[in-house]
Amino acid sequence: MLKPEYQYANLEDLSIRDFAKTDPKGFLDHYKGGVIIDEIQYVPHLLSYLQVYTDSREQNGEYIITGSQNFLLNEQIGQSLAGRVAIFNLLPFSISELQSGNFSWGKWETLALSGFYPRKWMNDINPSVYYENYVRTYIERDVRLIRNISNLDLFHKFIQLLAGRTGQLLNQSSLGNELGLDNKTIQSWISLLEVSFVAFRLQPYFRNFSKRIVKTPKIYFYDTGLLAYLLGIRNLNDMELHYARGQIFENLILTDLIKQNWNQQLRQQCYFWRDSAGHEIDILIEHGTQLKAVEIKSSKTFHMDFMDNLKGFKTLHADVMSYLVFGGNGFQSRGDISVLGLDSLNRIAL
Repeated sequence: MLKPEYQYANLEDLSIRDFAKTDPKGFLDHYKGGVIIDEIQYVPHLLSYLQVYTDSREQNGEYIITGSQNFLLNEQIGQSLAGRVAIFNLLPFSISELQSGNFSWGKWETLALSGFYPRKWMNDINPSVYYENYVRTYIERDVRLIRNISNLDLFHKFIQLLAGRTGQLLNQSSLGNELGLDNKTIQSWISLLEVSFVAFRLQPYFRNFSKRIVKTPKIYFYDTGLLAYLLGIRNLNDMELHYARGQIFENLILTDLIKQNWNQQLRQQCYFWRDSAGHEIDILIEHGTQLKAVEIKSSKTFHMDFMDNLKGFKTLHADVMSYLVFGGNGFQSRGDISVLGLDSLNRIAL
């Protein structure tokens, strides 16, 4: 859609892949002057030839290269195309993208259960069916390509246990003890989930604060549909009754803000803040000297005490923009705190 005039070469097609593998120079002589090369990870050595050809042609934007396996591309791009590429990380749909595509969902629980992967929405696939296949494909294909993990069942259990810790401080030792794994292996597996855009660690914010501030990261998942599936949530009733309902909503809001940030290439950093007494801010967004505090509540009904943490944080950091996101709809201003429903999330000016 962005470049309809470009040629399109999909390396999933075995004949096109064979052409690129066996005759890379011939391939790039044929596909030139504006080309989209899809699933480049199947022929990574093509990147080295691209370097030579693009340097000689000096035609910026001649190639758009895409790939769905980030961990296979980073090293190759760094070695072959350093200084020659602009890199875009495309996460699943954001809420605003779904809205602009005229998709609807009703309750936030339905949205969280459905997740945000394009194919699921475009083909109206049942979430349980979609994510069962996603997990199987990820574990059986992608994981094997980057790590020599002999016990895939144990790795699957690791992901499920990690899902149960969403929104919590990440205690790697506790996780390792439960699985019978050492800390080095747990660290390696978490890094694998991060580089493949399955899960990520949210770091604590402790600039300009005392040593009483928590400095352990939290764990979150990039997609709430996958998170719900790993937690055993299969329908709306399960979602509404589940113990992690609040953490799932928090995960939903956090990842949507990250998507907005990445999609607009803003390079803002997201953190959380908690002190040793348990006072906490769910999300802090830092951009230069500007700081935004976001508190998240899954309740569909707004209560005044939802703002207590934001008010308390303002006594420590006066120059902060404060937002409360709750599970209902609408927008209202309560003094210097903006109260937002899910339909007004884009009012958090990034």
